[in-house]
Amino acid sequence: MNATHLHVALIGDYNPDVTAHQAIPVALQQAADTLGLTVHVQWLDTDALPVTLQGFDGFWCVPATPYRDTEAALRAIRFAREQRRPFLGTCGGFQHAVLEYARNVVGWADAEHGELTPDAKRAVIAPLSCALVEATDTVRLAPYTRIADAYGTLDLLEDYRCRYGINPEFIDALLDGDLIPSGHDAAGDLRAVELLDHPFFVATLFQPERSALKGVTPPLAVALLKACQAVSA
Repeated sequence: MNATHLHVALIGDYNPDVTAHQAIPVALQQAADTLGLTVHVQWLDTDALPVTLQGFDGFWCVPATPYRDTEAALRAIRFAREQRRPFLGTCGGFQHAVLEYARNVVGWADAEHGELTPDAKRAVIAPLSCALVEATDTVRLAPYTRIADAYGTLDLLEDYRCRYGINPEFIDALLDGDLIPSGHDAAGDLRAVELLDHPFFVATLFQPERSALKGVTPPLAVALLKACQAVSA
């Protein structure tokens, strides 16, 4: 691996009509320009995921669900978590990072995503009490977290297009280990998480990538590439 030439995989099924899919490659290019790096971005459709993921320096699990192959997306997330590759999940990526953690770390083999199995007994991802579709809301970050370090501030205003989040019934158990809460909205609802003891594993329910389409480089895109560079050095 070359610390100045990075390869980042985008986990998700590309759709040119999805705003986040338009924004993420722009965000990564802006971040690469900021850092003086070359970034190679490759979409990994979930129903055509390669056998090996070793060639990627980092991973971004993207919005727009349900994915065509949920299990493949979860395998890619697990690879990033276990192999300590920098990982960012936004919106649907947040949901599936939590689902992967619930199944493979907490040990809930029956954990499900409520969008696919709404009647599951352990739907760790469930409909939000108020859908956040083309919404903008405040986020308060926890100090001394990786996401707070990336932004350099604790107060954000972020964009959403989301209908699902963590089921409040399971939050305490999910956050009883290395998965920690790192951002909440004004109502106190969880909007960002990250993993302790990992070079960079951050997931947000909001879509920070959207700022790239307004000419603003998303701090989390910069942070992801910095982490990739550090791991690859």
